[in-house]
Amino acid sequence: MRSTSSELNWSGTVTYGAERVLRPRSVDEAAEIVAANRRVHGLGTRHSFNDVADAPGVLLDLTGIPTDLVVDPNARTATVGAGTRYGTVAPDIDRTGFALHNMGSLPHISVGGATATGTHGSGTALGSLTTAVRALELLGPDGTPRTVSRGDPGFDGAVLHLGLTGIVTRVTLDVEPSWRMRQDTYGPLPWRTFLDHVAEVHAAGTSVCTYTVFGDEVREVLVKTRVPAGADDVTVPDELFGAPRLPGSPGDGHHTARDGSVGPWWDRLPHFPIESVPSHGSEVQSEHFVPLRHAAALDALRGLADRIQPHLHVCELRTTAADDLWLSPTQGEDVLCIAFTWQKHPDEVAALLPDLEARLAPFDGRPHWGKMSSLDRDAVAALYPRLPEFRDLVARADPDRTFASAFGERVLGT
Repeated sequence: MRSTSSELNWSGTVTYGAERVLRPRSVDEAAEIVAANRRVHGLGTRHSFNDVADAPGVLLDLTGIPTDLVVDPNARTATVGAGTRYGTVAPDIDRTGFALHNMGSLPHISVGGATATGTHGSGTALGSLTTAVRALELLGPDGTPRTVSRGDPGFDGAVLHLGLTGIVTRVTLDVEPSWRMRQDTYGPLPWRTFLDHVAEVHAAGTSVCTYTVFGDEVREVLVKTRVPAGADDVTVPDELFGAPRLPGSPGDGHHTARDGSVGPWWDRLPHFPIESVPSHGSEVQSEHFVPLRHAAALDALRGLADRIQPHLHVCELRTTAADDLWLSPTQGEDVLCIAFTWQKHPDEVAALLPDLEARLAPFDGRPHWGKMSSLDRDAVAALYPRLPEFRDLVARADPDRTFASAFGERVLGT
């Protein structure tokens, strides 16, 4: 049952401190492990860049639990094992005639881990991946299963849980009738033009991502446009605020097709195919969310360009719709997501983050729960007005702190 050859995250920059990492092959086996151990914490596909998924005692690697996809066409839901990767199950959902509302840029991430941390794709009208969760099946401190469903008291706190309320074994997601998508690339776009039209640029398609290194331009705008069921294609403009549409590239084994060709939603929403090494591979990441109306935060960050650029692969900008989830970085109003893919310089990035996050503080910048940040408990508490309610929810669900983590204690005070 001891399952992994490595106790590192996927980029090799976080070493897990648990005594053991176990990989159950069924929900029943997972329940036995929970019941037999004093401290247990869930672990997915290890795509975090901090210790949010680490804890003393046993880490329960949930990727060995079967997907066991169940699609309910009447309820418009799909239920899967929590350790299932989006890119693995998405084609199967499509074959039933349904689609997810969105996916992250990496299809390699697990459904349980992504939704537990508020991970997202892009789209000003599209909520984070967590907003699609209809229900969670989870194990309590004694291994007893229970289900938490949308509409239950406290669901908006329980659904983005950071692993602190139990071991989530299965997740039920909203689905909708299937559709197709195309990706087109535009660029470059002068910095000032982009900054004057951030919201409009990101409204140019169903899902829009922009890329910069904080120089004089946004070097590329990636526009993903939904093609309705029954249509062969849709018309897209030849330029975007003066930036020409580029030839793009067909799927090359590392990126999904960006040449305007139409394909399945699951092969256009992510940036990378499931078979590829995701992103750069050798990297660390931080990400920060500011209200979309605060696009001026980008100019504040650009003032640090001479310190950012030596350590940066690229900064990807995305948008996400507002929600009301208690611990959601996208709560309250539509947000601009500022995602840094750094070179594998964890010490240098850690030293830079306090100044970077200080630049974002006037704009109410919230960090991604699964990525690097320097913010302490007081700073985090000021950004999450419903954090006291979340602490109470955790105390009720886990009175003996079976699922507690150092991250939860240090950052949330749970």
